[in-house]
Amino acid sequence: MTTKLLAVLALCVLIAACEPGSEVTKPAASPTAQSTATPAPSPSPEATAPTAAWKTGDKVKVTINGAAVEATVVSIDEKALKATVKVPGETKERTVNLSDIVKQ
Repeated sequence: MTTKLLAVLALCVLIAACEPGSEVTKPAASPTAQSTATPAPSPSPEATAPTAAWKTGDKVKVTINGAAVEATVVSIDEKALKATVKVPGETKERTVNLSDIVKQ
């Protein structure tokens, strides 16, 4: 009888532990906090057009594995903010972030 009672008690504890708590509430945002929020500033023209600094055929330095390597710009993808470059001595072209490119 005691083992049956302990088994039922353990089963009740396991079921209670698995159920999500219905009493958990999230605090509502206050109206004053919503009205004082400032809109995000619009990006500057320099941030939206970083490709103005480079064009196809430019000789640049690219950071690859932490080291600056000379390369030539093959193409630029403005939407993805990436550029395809050709590194001398390598057979394949590399795609790198525009933030990893420095003009020579």
